[in-house]
Amino acid sequence: MNENITKKALNWTKAPFDENTQKSVNELIENNPQELYECFYKDIDFGTGGMRGIMGAGTNRINKYTLGQASEGLSRYLKKHFPEQEIRIAIAHDTRNNARELMEAVQSVFTGHDFQVFSFPDFAATPLLSYAVRTLKCHAGIVLTASHNPPKYNGYKVYWNDGGQIVPPHDEAIIAEVRKVKYHEISFQGKPEKITSIHEDLITGYFEKIKGLSLYNGDKQIKTVFTPLHGTTVHVLPDALEACGFNRPIIIEEQATPDGNFSTVASPNPEEPEALKMAVQKAIDTKADLVLGTDPDGDRIGIGVPDEKGNFVLLNGNQTAAVLINYLLSQHQDQGKMPKQAFIAKTIVTTDLLAEIAHTYAVDCLECLTGFKWIAALIRENEGKKKFIGGGEESYGYLIGDFVRDKDSIISAVMIAEVVAWAKNRGSSFYKELKKLYNTYGYYHDQLYSLTLEGSEGAKRINEMMNRFRQTPPSSLMGERVVKMKDFKEGKLRLLAENEIHELDFERSNVLQFFTEKGSRITVRPSGTEPKIKFYFSIKESFSGNMSLEALEMKGTEKVEKCKADLGL
Repeated sequence: MNENITKKALNWTKAPFDENTQKSVNELIENNPQELYECFYKDIDFGTGGMRGIMGAGTNRINKYTLGQASEGLSRYLKKHFPEQEIRIAIAHDTRNNARELMEAVQSVFTGHDFQVFSFPDFAATPLLSYAVRTLKCHAGIVLTASHNPPKYNGYKVYWNDGGQIVPPHDEAIIAEVRKVKYHEISFQGKPEKITSIHEDLITGYFEKIKGLSLYNGDKQIKTVFTPLHGTTVHVLPDALEACGFNRPIIIEEQATPDGNFSTVASPNPEEPEALKMAVQKAIDTKADLVLGTDPDGDRIGIGVPDEKGNFVLLNGNQTAAVLINYLLSQHQDQGKMPKQAFIAKTIVTTDLLAEIAHTYAVDCLECLTGFKWIAALIRENEGKKKFIGGGEESYGYLIGDFVRDKDSIISAVMIAEVVAWAKNRGSSFYKELKKLYNTYGYYHDQLYSLTLEGSEGAKRINEMMNRFRQTPPSSLMGERVVKMKDFKEGKLRLLAENEIHELDFERSNVLQFFTEKGSRITVRPSGTEPKIKFYFSIKESFSGNMSLEALEMKGTEKVEKCKADLGL
């Protein structure tokens, strides 16, 4: 065992660490050297959005001490950035195991600094935290969540005073402060009198804002099936639909219990068809118009809709975003409500179909790095200049309106239901609206492949793969020449055929994109929140109305498999 790791571990077997922590570390020292190594071989990364990891004792685990360290560092930064002000901070947590205890530890650090803390009395969806930061005029916000990660994970997301996740320059400055904090400098004493419970009025105001987004006042009598996947939206999403004039959805009762073990699913991820299986079956049984499923912290949403034969089809994030954006822009234009300077936003891995739709309506489509915090940053940068209509990313996250600054499954659910009702009222459907878009712009096959590589060895392999793709880009993929490569880390655009290199005017990030001669795009990046390297395949095909989406998807999937083989996956 590495001497430095043993020394770090032994420090956790005495004060200031509590008895349970000391006991856990002693057991690792005596019985499990490999797990001891994983718990202490590094300090858990406080990255540009916060931190996420496995719960347990150790410097590379999520626990009250690593979260306390993050909170202490953030407290110091807030005091420096807002001198002479009483700092206000909002805090929320999802339904994960240990969430309440970890939140109470975090609260105590902030109140110990005399901060005014606003916390939800129970679990709350992430977008509500963003809304609370803005509405309560807070300087920052915290959500304890690990999104759709397995039950052993938890995390800590940091929001700035606009309600968006932290971005430069604040992110790096906060990271620098966190790294200075020693564990013995953290106090969990706290001042309970500095804590205010967030009132139900905040939710009522949020619903009123959602109502203001509506572009349709016709018949809303549709039948919806909903699963919260054991997460935070179990009450608030049905309440929002009802407040906006829709029938209360049929809830999958087996998945309506808040449960940090997510007992009925292998993964509480609405991107996974298996996660929505129970909801789809209920929709078939009840002849519903729509299936909705949200992830545990309530920021992302998956949907299912009937096709022309009445079979339920689960749409991916790109497809849902395309229909939503087209509805928003067409209705704004048809009703004479389009702002003079309007824009939509998407990430670099999200379908270019959104850009084509925006072009039709003479609306700007602004692009940003992967992660909804960058869309929030675009909204902030354009305040007072351009009006944000809506935006989305391929990973099932969407936002309409600008009163929340993160992806929002609740707003999205209401607006998706509105599209379903609007389409049904005119003899169409959500599915038919998607096919119309493909008929107009061509078929986009967008597919994600994630390779999970856990632990220290996994991190090493991910790094090696990125270096290999960067230094030796593929010359061809799927039988098509690779003509262009974007390296967002180096800030370079390489035209391979011409052997030219140009500057890439974009935020820096460890992302590579390869473009083929026929317009396909492959993006490679390590996940910022999970032990994964991700490959985003975007393949465009021609489309005519008599083609079945199933046949096109099969063709696209075959191309993706060939591309994976060419990349050595």
